[in-house]
Amino acid sequence: MNHTMHKVLINAVVFQAGWFACVFAAHQPWLLAVPIAALLVHFLWTSSWAAEGRLVASVMLLGCVLDSFLLNLGVLDFGSDSPLLPVWLALLWALLCTTLNYSLSWSASPWWRASLLGAVGGSLSYLAGSRMADVSFPYGETPTLILLAVIWAGVLPLLHSFARMYREKASLPQVSE
Repeated sequence: MNHTMHKVLINAVVFQAGWFACVFAAHQPWLLAVPIAALLVHFLWTSSWAAEGRLVASVMLLGCVLDSFLLNLGVLDFGSDSPLLPVWLALLWALLCTTLNYSLSWSASPWWRASLLGAVGGSLSYLAGSRMADVSFPYGETPTLILLAVIWAGVLPLLHSFARMYREKASLPQVSE
């Protein structure tokens, strides 16, 4: 296995471990140590803070704004009166970002791959996460999943655009296309 494929595989495995830990952290907050460790693994072995730190911060901020908007519109209900997202969901955005230049790089081009993956994978990720973390969809499951699919059909291509922009600014190669 070449070095590039090794990084992609590590990235995918670390992301999945972090995803499950984030979702289960809704009930077991100590599990938040896992996504934090996953981010450290990413920055120490797969990439670096210098190469991707601004991208991770930007995507995390965008994701928190988007999901906060959905929370405050009543689309998502985390079982709390807080107008803020749970920490575990914010960390999920950071973890997702770490995949853009590695395990999800195949979906960057053509743009419709990211759009299709976002529509299907994004909405299904919310569905799975909602069931594991007891997040409810007050407007109903089907309308919420349709809305999330439409949103994510645009979000993932946008995130890939962010990744491309930051790569070009830093003159970094994409792992694979």
